Amino acid sequence: MAKREISTSSKRLPMLVIVIALAAGGWWIWHSPEISNWKDRVLQYVDNRDIETLEARYLPNEIFEAHQNELIGSDKKNLHNTALKYYPYLLLDVKYRDHAKTREGVLLWGMTEGEIILNTDTWEATHGFRDCLECQASKNDFKVMNALASHQGVSSIEQLQKDLRLERDVLDILIENAREKGLVIQNGSQVQLHFENPKILVTPQTKINQHFVYKPMNDGQKVPRAYSQSQIMTIAQEAFGNDFKIRSSKEVFLPVYSLEILNPDGSVQTSEWNALTGEKIVPHYLST
Repeated sequence: MAKREISTSSKRLPMLVIVIALAAGGWWIWHSPEISNWKDRVLQYVDNRDIETLEARYLPNEIFEAHQNELIGSDKKNLHNTALKYYPYLLLDVKYRDHAKTREGVLLWGMTEGEIILNTDTWEATHGFRDCLECQASKNDFKVMNALASHQGVSSIEQLQKDLRLERDVLDILIENAREKGLVIQNGSQVQLHFENPKILVTPQTKINQHFVYKPMNDGQKVPRAYSQSQIMTIAQEAFGNDFKIRSSKEVFLPVYSLEILNPDGSVQTSEWNALTGEKIVPHYLST
């Protein structure tokens, strides 16, 4: 009888190990950044609830009239079609240390372009956080980058050593790690940020003077996210340090008009316009 019980237990043990392994593997896959990104996109398409969005200040015809020369010029062009899109942003309720004081505010982080919006009146944004999201930058990477940013993006190794108060061999490892991720470049004893016109040394707060409203999803289309909530929250914590705390988060949207201009040759030129500021959204590859 005892032998039979031992035999039965020994058969159950491998099955238990398999179940645990499958459960652990399933949990890891579901929470991994890649699957989280895919999961967000799937949920996005099945979610038809009302969305929370910044309230549009301009209508498509107002933007067209204000920028008619730019859109059609003197050529025989016509407004072919307009469409409303909603770009996703993560709104973080945060608190952080500013010198000796605790500050509280909100942080609006783009889930498509990967940058922080600093002021919704002008739609001023950071530059460099998208690269940090792509390479999963660490706290040590941000220590090096922020030290460089405090010197207009370039500094000697000796100055970095003074700023960061690190041993030279430790600093060399941090610089090399950041260099391998494409965040910095080194030329002899000089190290510099590997971004054009970087803007990463910022206060973690967005100035918002506009109201959010709820709108049904029957008059527009959601733009797919490029970065998940978990990716952004992780990089925010890495970027702003131990005294930066996220109290809550939610997804909100920016209304954007897509204007299609029909050219004389039959081709269509599309441009996108921020419905809040009335300004054209310039793709990063066209930025100067």
